[in-house]
Amino acid sequence: MSTAESAPLTWFKSSYSGNEGGECLEAAVTPGAIHVRDSKVPARAELTVSATEWAAFVRFAVGR
Repeated sequence: MSTAESAPLTWFKSSYSGNEGGECLEAAVTPGAIHVRDSKVPARAELTVSATEWAAFVRFAVGR
């Protein structure tokens, strides 16, 4: 494992997420991968996908 891979992830929530404690996802971006987790349970396992897979998901989600 390289040093970059072992560095802590920097998580962020969408600017569309409020502070009401609702159902939000957080994402962290690393070279070549996007990590996604449940903001309510950050210790739970995260989902990691390639940047290419993430782009395909976003295109699907916005209908383009």
